[in-house]
Amino acid sequence: MKQALLLPLCLIIIFSCSALISHAQGTHPDTVKTGIYVTSIHDIDFKQNEYTVEFWVWLKYKNKDFDFVHNLEIPQAKNIEKSFSTIDSSGGRISLLMKIHCVMQDMWKINNFPFDRQQLKLSIENSQYDRRSLVFVPDTLGKHYDPKFTLKGWNIDSFLVFTNIKQYETAFGDESLATPHTEYSAFRVRISVKRDATELFWKMFLGMYVSFLIAYICFYIHADNTDSRFGLSVGALFAAIGNKYIIDASLPETISFTMVDFLHMTTMFFIFLVIASSAYSLWLVKQNKMKRANRFDMITAQTLLLIYIIVNAYCILQAKAG
Repeated sequence: MKQALLLPLCLIIIFSCSALISHAQGTHPDTVKTGIYVTSIHDIDFKQNEYTVEFWVWLKYKNKDFDFVHNLEIPQAKNIEKSFSTIDSSGGRISLLMKIHCVMQDMWKINNFPFDRQQLKLSIENSQYDRRSLVFVPDTLGKHYDPKFTLKGWNIDSFLVFTNIKQYETAFGDESLATPHTEYSAFRVRISVKRDATELFWKMFLGMYVSFLIAYICFYIHADNTDSRFGLSVGALFAAIGNKYIIDASLPETISFTMVDFLHMTTMFFIFLVIASSAYSLWLVKQNKMKRANRFDMITAQTLLLIYIIVNAYCILQAKAG
């Protein structure tokens, strides 16, 4: 009796397992082997938060319905131009090669500008098929960018290609999904670049340092010459403020306190200390304490200059290290 019941039970288990295996095989996503070769990166625009990139991309897959010529999506791209494409469908496998020119939107990190490091990000998806039907596999053979092309003013630290899953908290109108959540496979490129900024730094901040030196010269003007001392100091203060507005005009808006802000705020604060010191020297002169006023000017001049240099050097070194 037990043997008679055991045989049908075994058959049921075998058929159930076969059905599960068949179902798993039927829902196994197709792979798309993807490679990229960047030929140019240019027109890095900090104010507009964008850069332009040109690259070759190739995709190898079996499912003809993927149609990457029309369904290729590059998230965060402002403009995409496909200048060339070729398809080889021999051997039961599709090999697609495309030349793409696109303007990418990015959020720049300017806390350490101009000694900043940026990560240029590029992502490729299929707009029609999610991860249940399609997954990307990176082609890591060979280099991924032309070693001859130079990104003017920047050095490439690393160039990484990898894949991951992009999650969208929406069903895109698909009522068959129980929750508004979909996942798409994504082929990603991450390029880490560092700015070669020594010359750019002096080009942008030389006016600020000259304004401080103009204010600093006031300590070597006789204490009772009030017009010259206060006139130079106030003019230097406005020059520092003008230099800050000029630099800010070339940078995107940010709520964080950047190195540019710190250096300018420091310079304006020290110019204020020069004005306050001049006012105190003038008060000493009015009290007929000329020697004391001259001695105060010399000590204050060297102290402020030394502290100003130390503060600026520390800030710059921190930005370079960051």
